[in-house]
This record gives sequence, C-alpha cells and structure tokens, in this order.
Amino acid sequence: MDNKIKLLQDKIEQAHAGGGPQRIDSQHKKGKLTARERIHFLMDEGSFEEIGMFVTHRSTDFGMETEKYPGDGVVTGYGNINGRLVYIFSQDFTIFGGSLSETHAEKICKIMEMALKTGAPLIGLNDSGGARIQEGVVSLGGYADIFYRNVQASGVIPQLSAIMGPCAGGAVYSPAITDFTLMVENTSYMFVTGPNVVKTVTHEEVSSEELGGASTHATKSGVTHFSCVNELDAINHIKQLLSYMPQNCEETPAILAYKPDQDESRASLNKIIPDNANQPYDVRGVIDQLSDSGSFLEVHKDYAENIVVGFGRLAGRSIGIVANQPAYLAGVLDNNASVKAARFVRFCDCFNIPLLVLEDVPGFLPGTDQEWNGIIKNGAKLLYAFSEATVPRITVIIRKAYGGAYDVMNSKHIGADMNYAWPTAEIAVMGAKGAAEIIFKKEITSAADPAAKLLEKEKLYAEIFANPYRAAERGFIDEVIEPADTRIKLIKAFKMLENKVVNNPRKKHGNIPL
Repeated sequence: MDNKIKLLQDKIEQAHAGGGPQRIDSQHKKGKLTARERIHFLMDEGSFEEIGMFVTHRSTDFGMETEKYPGDGVVTGYGNINGRLVYIFSQDFTIFGGSLSETHAEKICKIMEMALKTGAPLIGLNDSGGARIQEGVVSLGGYADIFYRNVQASGVIPQLSAIMGPCAGGAVYSPAITDFTLMVENTSYMFVTGPNVVKTVTHEEVSSEELGGASTHATKSGVTHFSCVNELDAINHIKQLLSYMPQNCEETPAILAYKPDQDESRASLNKIIPDNANQPYDVRGVIDQLSDSGSFLEVHKDYAENIVVGFGRLAGRSIGIVANQPAYLAGVLDNNASVKAARFVRFCDCFNIPLLVLEDVPGFLPGTDQEWNGIIKNGAKLLYAFSEATVPRITVIIRKAYGGAYDVMNSKHIGADMNYAWPTAEIAVMGAKGAAEIIFKKEITSAADPAAKLLEKEKLYAEIFANPYRAAERGFIDEVIEPADTRIKLIKAFKMLENKVVNNPRKKHGNIPL
C-alpha cells in the first residue's frame, strides 16, 4: 500500500510541475503567473478540487507519443470564490504552449457540463497558442465542442473569460460568446489572424499588441470589457464582477446588508446640472450620488464613452446602470454605444439584475459613417434589448430626451416600470432651436430681424415642450421629482418591484436585429 501511495504522490508532484522549472521560469519572466498560481489567487484558500489531473493526450503522430504531461495543458476543477461554488479551467502555457488537443478540450467540456448541471458560474483563464497542429482536425473539433457548450450555457450561468496570454485563431470565439472578457495589458492578446498573416494578405506591418492587445480591444473593438494592469488585477476584477451576479438564471443576486443613512437625500444633485442646457457634465457624478458609496463597477469604460454602463448597489441591492454621458459626444447614441448598452441590458435581464437608466440624450448621431455602418439596426438592438427585458426597469430623465432616442432609452412605451424626470428634463421631438426653425420657418424668414424672431420662437417652443410636464400630463412620466430625492425614490421603487412577474408570449426565441 505504501508503494502505491508513493506512486500516487509522485504522479501528483509531476502534474504540479507543469512543463518543468525552465518553462515556469520563462512564464514568470514574461510577468505571467502559472495556471495553478492563477487558481490559487482566485479561489478561496483550500477550496479548489481538481478534476482530470492525470489526463494525457492520445496523439501518436510527429513523435508526440514520447512527450506526454499529466493534465495535457489545462487545469480544471471547482471551488469557491467568497464562499460561492464556481467551476474553472486554467490553461497551462508551460505545456505545449497551452495548445488545445482533443483531451484538453474534453476536460474543458466536462467542467462546462458540470457547471450547467449544478447551476454555477464558469470561469476560463485563457493562455494558449491555439489548436495543437499535430492533432489536426480533432483539435478543431475540440474548439467547436467548447463553442457549442458556451452557447448552451449562455443566459443560464454566468460565464467569464480572462485572457492572460495569447488567444488566437479559433480560440477567440469562446471568450467572445461568454458574458464578460478581461485582458491583461502587455501580456495578453486576441486576434483571428496574427501579424504575419496580416502582413502577407494586406501588407500591413502591425505588432501583436497593436493588432490585438488589451488596449486595442478595450478602446477600438470593444472585444474586452476590462483592461487590467496585471494578472492579480484581473483576478480581483473577476471576484468583484461575480459579487453582482447570482449563481444562475433561476436565482437573484444576493442583497448585501445595508444600514441606511439618517438622510438618504443627496442635496448636491440639485446643483449638478449646468444652467446652460448645452454644457456638458460627467454623469458618473450622478451615478456616484445615487448608488451606495464605492459600489459602482464600470464595464467597457474606454469603449463608446458616450454611454456609461456598469454594476452598482442601491441599499445593498445589485443593479445594472445605463447612463448617457454628456461629457462625451454630448451623450448621443451611435453604433458602438447602442451595441455596448444592448449587450449589457441583455446580460442583466438574463440574470435577474434590475436596471436603472439615467437619460440625457440629444438623439442619434447623424452622418454617413453612422448610417452606412448600420445605425438603424444597431439602434434597434438597444430598443429590442430594453423591450424584451422583464427585470424591474426604472428610468430617470435628467435633462434631454429627444426624438427616437427618448423612445429607445427605456421609455414607458417600451415597458419601463417607473419613469421619473427631474425639473430640468426636456422631452421633445428635437431641440427647441431646430424645432423652431422648422415650425416657424416662414415667419422667421419674412421677419425684419430673422435672428431675433428665431430666438423668440425658440423660447416659445421651449416653454411648451422643453420640460417634463407635457409628458407627465400624459402619464408617460410617473413623477417629476426633485433631484435630491432621487435616491430615496429609487430605493422605494426597486423594493416595490422586487416581485415583478412578466408573462411574455410563448415562442422559441425572438429575432434580434443582429
């Protein structure tokens, strides 16, 4: 028996050694942790249970039968993060460059299936050179097996992907399907075709970092939701993200213990909107005042900055926040902002996270670039996402709510539960100046002083329409409120809506305008 136990211990030690000391040193010199070190920092102390430690590949081509490592380049298992069950796979770059083989894929698929069966989040730590070329089509089939399970799990359990090294070719599609993607600056990259292929086909000279680094995907493509300064920062982001989510689609996020302030009003909000309706301000100041102190976690911070999305808490309750950003492009909706917000809204709806919308939108961004790149269908994605969402939905119109953008930003007409407006709200088809130029065109052009006449008519239109009271008279606004009272109103309204139930028509699924 002792000999057999010794054999087991030797095999465990061999598995823990990964690709060996030299390759581990090489990993550390690149500023990267090993697969097991990442799990160590992510999971609660002593909670990780490994599955498939002794799995090895089955390939016999190109001399592969003589080179085998326990685990075959990926560590898989389950454990706890802040006491919550999660499943994880962590690719080991020290073994065959983390390349995906048939058995490597089988290990990941097994973990994915277990996560679905037990209704727990799935976390993937990606660090792989791609498909194992020595295995040919079976490695490609392994990727497809993973993609299929990503889709089956979508909307059922939260799926998070952290890119902690290379992620190229077919490997990129699994993270793209998952709910949130995190990348590490300077040590991770994602692309379908690498710099060498790009140079051959298009003659463009580009580095891996420029083509698919964390900064590129955080600012230009929107592929990654978080750009993290190092791997520990990425791990902390994963923990924080999970804290806002339930285990699965059948549960609701945990409500944290909250001790209310003696006075929940926020007097500073009465002065946050500039007197000049065209003057910008940072909507994050409003978010910080409305949400619990320090609770806001912004998502996609550096992408489509004209809209702000993220998670926060309101009296301990997890909420998703969508807010137009007047400090960037005046807060207009464009292609990127519409898709960014639509994706976030759909995630929140999948996992029973109530939605708060802070609206200050002058409309959709005009121009040939926007029209030719599909602002019609992209704007419709956001409209569709809000319209299908069944979670509690509350909108606060802070200032501008013009044109079709008023409808799209969670208006009463598309199913919002409660719609508030501040006295500074302007709800109209368009701004007063543009409206006056159209309505009173003849009067203005025939006037002795057209400029003075325009100002007169602009003021008239503003008095009639550029306020929240016409909409309130119709019931499109439930209440016009003092900004200082907004937090109090929201706490009460979300509490009132916590047992909301919507019975939608039976269907296989809708056909969102992709």
